Amino acid sequence: MAMLIKSRTIIKILNPAKTSFRSITTFTFLNQEPQLAESPPSTLQPSPLPPNPASGSPLYNENWRNPIPNSPLAQNLIPYGFLNQSDSSRIRALSQTLDVQSLMNVFADWMTSQRWADMKQLFECWIRSLDKTGKPNKPDVNLYNHYLRANFMIGASAGEMLDLVAQMDDYAIEPNTASFNLVLKAMYQAKESEAAEKLLERMVQTGKESLPDDESYNLVIDMLLQQDLIDVALKYIDMTLKSGYMLTIKVFTECVRSCVTKGRLDTLVSIIEKCKSMDQNKALCPTWNLCNFLTEAAMQNDNSKLALFALEFMARWMARGENARPSVFLSVDEGLVVSALVTAGRTYNSTLLDASWVVLKRSLRQKKRPNPETYLAKIYAHSLLGNLQRAFSTLHEFEGAHANSSNETKDDLFSPFTSLFPLVVACSKKGFETLDTVYFQLENLSHGEPPFKSVAALNCIILGCANTWDLDRAYQTFEAISSTFGLTPNIHSYNALIYAFGKLKKTFEASRVFEHLISVGVKPNALSYSLLVDAHLINRDPKAALSVVDEMVEAGFIPSRETLKKIRRRCIREMDYESNDRVDSLAKQHRIMMGRETRRDLLFDLEYSTEYA
Repeated sequence: MAMLIKSRTIIKILNPAKTSFRSITTFTFLNQEPQLAESPPSTLQPSPLPPNPASGSPLYNENWRNPIPNSPLAQNLIPYGFLNQSDSSRIRALSQTLDVQSLMNVFADWMTSQRWADMKQLFECWIRSLDKTGKPNKPDVNLYNHYLRANFMIGASAGEMLDLVAQMDDYAIEPNTASFNLVLKAMYQAKESEAAEKLLERMVQTGKESLPDDESYNLVIDMLLQQDLIDVALKYIDMTLKSGYMLTIKVFTECVRSCVTKGRLDTLVSIIEKCKSMDQNKALCPTWNLCNFLTEAAMQNDNSKLALFALEFMARWMARGENARPSVFLSVDEGLVVSALVTAGRTYNSTLLDASWVVLKRSLRQKKRPNPETYLAKIYAHSLLGNLQRAFSTLHEFEGAHANSSNETKDDLFSPFTSLFPLVVACSKKGFETLDTVYFQLENLSHGEPPFKSVAALNCIILGCANTWDLDRAYQTFEAISSTFGLTPNIHSYNALIYAFGKLKKTFEASRVFEHLISVGVKPNALSYSLLVDAHLINRDPKAALSVVDEMVEAGFIPSRETLKKIRRRCIREMDYESNDRVDSLAKQHRIMMGRETRRDLLFDLEYSTEYA
């Protein structure tokens, strides 16, 4: 009790203002256990939840699907009067708070959204404002280039862009390469090639900061090529490559097309060589269609280097297609490859020959064999190059690929008088020296593993001996077909031997060969009869020649116009007019237009004398 009394005294001292208060009871046996209160009767309603935002309550200004933009709550978050300002007022106010770096950041942001007009206006307002020190704002060249770009994107003309560049002197700024490139772009759009050329020359002469780069050269070159000013364009292409800059694929393609159209193939070859020697330009490649056009133009003009470059471009496209996903398989037309092989032979370019064959193999993809014309073109090329070993190797491959052809086609394919005649000429180029070398090589190959035995190759040697008037070697080679090589002579072997006898006026022996081939079951062809006719004509016997023609007609062949003209010419010279009339009847019978030989008759009727000596 005493402690409680003291506590009341202390409370009065601490709270003198509160005089009336109640203290805890001092009864010792007070029961203070908590008890549950009795629940009052439920007369009040439970308090409601806040309204649903989606219910369109006025408190939420409709729901989130259809908000009210001009609600009083939203307007209270924006400074009063800010939304009522015009765009120019905002930009003017913004220009007074920015320095150079901040303005660059704003321009970088606005460029992504292409706010070019706002960029132009902000720069013009900023340039008339003062900085924090009270001095006029001064831009640098990079900031001014953003201003130039904004004007260019708005559509400023080339003259207006030049005036803006000239105003850079007012701010003590030297224009750099990017500044002039924007002017060149405006000139490119306006097709002002002359002005662009002068500006490019000014850039070259100005100094380091404004030296033209690859973009400058490409803009001017593309403009010049589009306007067909190829000479000036080639000059700047040369300057670009010498400066070590990269040509765009568009400029390179236009350059190729223009050079081919204008016939500047040698110049195009030098440009491609320079591009291939540079790392940044060696990947340039014209389109696939343009590669085909380029190849045809190169082969028509016998430009083997350009044809080789065109095939390299096509091989590059084929490799890209194979590496793509999904793969795109491009193939070179086989006729184009045949033309390339023939061009390689005419120009004596072995590199073009090998490249053409590789491109063809890659195009066929081992799904098809090359056509006979392709093999013959390759044999022709090797023969002209003097590479007889590879020529006969190609002949062996040719026989293996098309040995099962029909008899009529096979006779034409492996005839030394027609398709293989370039190989015959190559074998007899140095006379018996080359012929013996080829023969002994074939003889050695016949004993190899696997053995190489070819009647067509031996027929070329027989005809080559006949061309060199070497009957002995021709006859020995004919006999070696069966005795040494173990093969059977075909009709081309007999025809070559008939030709060898007839060329030396051995008509009787030629007739014996003809009778022999019939006796052994070999069917003569039209060439066999023609060669026998030639043998009789060389011996000045037109009647015997006409008898052979009759046998030829009975065998089902039609004499050629050239054969009948040879007989008629011999009849006139031998004054055998009866035989001449028979020739005319044969020509009418087979509807062959013989024509006239006026120029030959003039030479034949000339009277030589010493009157004017």
